[in-house]
Amino acid sequence: MRWVSYVSPTDKKERIGAVVGQRIHGLAEPPTLRDLIAQGQEATHAAAERAIDSPAEVLDLATTELLAPIPVPPSVRDFMSFEDHVATSALAVGDRVDEGWYDNPVFYFTNPAATTGPVADIAVAPGSDELDYELEVAAVIGLAGSDISVEDAGKHIAGYTLLCDWSARDLQLREMRQSLGPAKGKDFATSLGPVLVTPDEIAHLRTGDGYAITMTAEVNGKPYSSGSWAGIHWSFEQMVAYGSRGTRLVPGDVIGSGTVGTGCIFELARVHGPDRFPYLRPGDEVVLRADHLGEISARIVPGAEPLPLTPAAHAKG
Repeated sequence: MRWVSYVSPTDKKERIGAVVGQRIHGLAEPPTLRDLIAQGQEATHAAAERAIDSPAEVLDLATTELLAPIPVPPSVRDFMSFEDHVATSALAVGDRVDEGWYDNPVFYFTNPAATTGPVADIAVAPGSDELDYELEVAAVIGLAGSDISVEDAGKHIAGYTLLCDWSARDLQLREMRQSLGPAKGKDFATSLGPVLVTPDEIAHLRTGDGYAITMTAEVNGKPYSSGSWAGIHWSFEQMVAYGSRGTRLVPGDVIGSGTVGTGCIFELARVHGPDRFPYLRPGDEVVLRADHLGEISARIVPGAEPLPLTPAAHAKG
């Protein structure tokens, strides 16, 4: 089943719905997808049947205002699980893949409050001249748990969605020289959506640690990125197990895959040159796609000017 969170044209409130073809079969209750998946797989299946048999409303998918499937996740852990991306990015800065990357998957926490839907405008991070997209997939936790084993991790995944980890590369590289971060280079926007696809919908595409699902990106209609989920090095089961180690994952938590190979301008510009693949500017249109997961379409708009951190000097007189 494919689920969406959307704004109902009837009362302008957030609702959830099951997607059948190009139509949304909306539910009056529960009000959020996080509430639903927290009830477990049986309740989710029952809700899907209820939505199809007796929907509160039926809407056209293409013309409905879609939100992120989980508009404000409890947490967002974004991993770095595609070896092609890691290797190319390291080479771009004159380095190589650290041996520790092969010991366990690594991640950073990003800002849940900066989550945006699949068609929201993206404002340039204040003070940045190097805005980038990052083409990713993400798992959403349905069943809470701590110290989850790899063998049991699949039971904790409610579904998958497309993710764009927007990155201000100049801010990111500058702040990470201080052995912390990324911080302001990342926390201004993360796009999710348009749908949450339950694992059974794509089970037939499983291959190795990933899925035979093509992922692409284009800017202003020009093809940029092309990769496959099948190329992932660390599986989502391994990421969930590691993410839950010594702590607790809860329903609605987002686990990002990290960037697929060729899935960002940072890679492309370093390999093919910045003239061919310049960083994003206001007015650019970015479209990310993944088979079975849909697309994120974002327009880049100007951001705010950074406010000074040092108070202005007192006037003399």
